[in-house]
Amino acid sequence: MTVAGSDNEEISPADVDITAFDKKAWLASHDHGLHQGLGRRQVQMIAIGGAIGTGLFLGAGARLEQAGPSLALVYLVCGVFAFLILRALGELVMHRPSSGSFVSYAREFLGERASYVAGWLYFLNWAMTGIVDITAVALYMQYWDAFTSVPQWVFALVALCIVTALNVVNVKYFGEMEFWFAVIKVGALSLFLIVGVTVLGVGSGVAGHPTGIHLITDNGGFFPHGILPALVLIQGVVFAYAGIELIGIASGECKDARTVLPRAINGVIWRIALFYVGSVVLLVCLLPWNQYHASESPFVTFFAALGIPGIGTAMNIVVLTAAMSSLNSGLYSTGRVLRSLAMGGSAPPLLAKLNAHSVPFVGIMVTVAIYAVGVVLNYLVPSRVFEIVLNIASLGIISTWGFILVCQLRLRQAIAKGEAEPVSFRMPGAPFTTWLTLGFLLCVLVLMAFDYPNGTFTVAAIPFLAVLLWLGWFFLRRLQPMKPVIPSAILTDRVLGEGRPKS
Repeated sequence: MTVAGSDNEEISPADVDITAFDKKAWLASHDHGLHQGLGRRQVQMIAIGGAIGTGLFLGAGARLEQAGPSLALVYLVCGVFAFLILRALGELVMHRPSSGSFVSYAREFLGERASYVAGWLYFLNWAMTGIVDITAVALYMQYWDAFTSVPQWVFALVALCIVTALNVVNVKYFGEMEFWFAVIKVGALSLFLIVGVTVLGVGSGVAGHPTGIHLITDNGGFFPHGILPALVLIQGVVFAYAGIELIGIASGECKDARTVLPRAINGVIWRIALFYVGSVVLLVCLLPWNQYHASESPFVTFFAALGIPGIGTAMNIVVLTAAMSSLNSGLYSTGRVLRSLAMGGSAPPLLAKLNAHSVPFVGIMVTVAIYAVGVVLNYLVPSRVFEIVLNIASLGIISTWGFILVCQLRLRQAIAKGEAEPVSFRMPGAPFTTWLTLGFLLCVLVLMAFDYPNGTFTVAAIPFLAVLLWLGWFFLRRLQPMKPVIPSAILTDRVLGEGRPKS
């Protein structure tokens, strides 16, 4: 068995019986060596940034083109369920903050196999999301005429290099960068809301179109293509909320997580209502919904239509920031999740390694290697990358949220049996709302099957993905002893204090 020392060297003591010491202490040991370098303001802005990303800034253009004004209702429904998922995660965080988040909770309540599946599916989620994000960066750069002749893959590669450099430094620098990314995103959306409401109130019109609610009724109504396209759109909108679970991962490196996290989580619901639902309603009241297109952010379209010099360029810089923020978060989260998998024995021990800055460097670089595939895709099929990986990422999101909900149910059962301490921050309406949200996620999966061809092929790939996960588990069991990596300091405190392990 390999034991990771506090200074990250590998030592090889005799086998240690994992049952010899407290399970909760062992689970808490997974965060050993990580710095609690995230402060209150950083965590709060990470929560905001996780709820506002590429799915709104870039994805809203394509979704408006597909479903028109009904997108606002889809955002609202999905947003309510996203908030419930966050509350379920908040309940788990109050039980035990952990940088391993739901992977660690799956290990505690469902066993190592469930932790293995949860972790690697989450890795798949962010691996695919990262490809979406570098593709978004490349598309945004095409907005400027000076860059239209530059191949799309070049910008994807530059974006990857920048975020990789950001993620190998101390976590406080990641938190600070995410703080300012979130400030820019919130500031830009606030500016849009202020300008949009002002233009709507003045009634002067935009680009020759009179503003007002009549732009909805005069252009096919709320469901211009019928209800079915809006329903199918749900699986794409789910992707827009990807990243909200990042706050759970940040809890393991947060000072006073049990005080900071509840307030940050409760603030998500009104941000969803204001920034997602409010923005879409305002957009379709300022311009006809068919003026927005997949190739351009709808916010850029609106500001460009105002004819104010430089506004479109400024907004495009903002959406570039959103894509870079999401890409940055993906590297941060996968590095921690891969480390948690390795600490539990569900990934090669090398992935538990920390560098001199207490950052899981190896796990981050594994994700970077996957993102590099996205650069290649931008070279081979630049026009199709976004939709190809979007649906695959949605599978990872659905599975991640499903594991959070199931773990929350198990936590409630453990509390009822007296096996866990009650928590003060509880999911409203649970367990009914937990089962309702699980049913919603199942419906999303069914709806994906109707989104031909990408969604249909993605759902059809689930059995293939299950086989890959089984093979991975099988080979891990064969190639390594599947014993947890335990920090030597924890061994000293928890095991050697109770009697030295057998040699």
